[in-house]
Amino acid sequence: MKRTIYALCLAAAIAVAIAGCGSSESTGSGGAYSGKGGGGGGGGGGGGKPAAETGETSGGGDGIVTAAKTGDLGMVLVDSEGRTLYDFHKDKGSKSACYGGCAAAWPPLLTEGNPQAQGAADRGMLGTTKRNDGTVQVTYNGWPLYAYVGDKKPGEANGNDTSQFGAQWYALKPNGEEAGD
Repeated sequence: MKRTIYALCLAAAIAVAIAGCGSSESTGSGGAYSGKGGGGGGGGGGGGKPAAETGETSGGGDGIVTAAKTGDLGMVLVDSEGRTLYDFHKDKGSKSACYGGCAAAWPPLLTEGNPQAQGAADRGMLGTTKRNDGTVQVTYNGWPLYAYVGDKKPGEANGNDTSQFGAQWYALKPNGEEAGD
């Protein structure tokens, strides 16, 4: 039953993929593929823009990044609702390459202010990047962050080590490294 629901969600996300992917202008810092340094910023509040305003759903919307034990992956980054946060290997630097159908399946974590780190999340690794639609996406260690529609409840990481929309997706650990499978 669980696999059937997952397959239906995946099929729906792929069906929406007609819009494709693009790029954006970055306002964050740090190189996503360097594994070093991070986005500056930190602290401060911020609520995300409602999905109705952006045309996309956000992974949490309030820019809060924390960590929680998730299955066999151990401690990984999660949003304020406990949903696992992922990076996307198609992103270049801190510029998002996930739009349209991609963003419908992998909602970006958005913020209107400075992102907030809680718990084991490292405030120094938080940053932001401006998306094509003008919204601001949270980055961690230079990676733009996304949730996954295939994760239906806190503690799931169904998107880890998957290939969709032209590249791999991985959950991130609080130290900024990708979680193994």
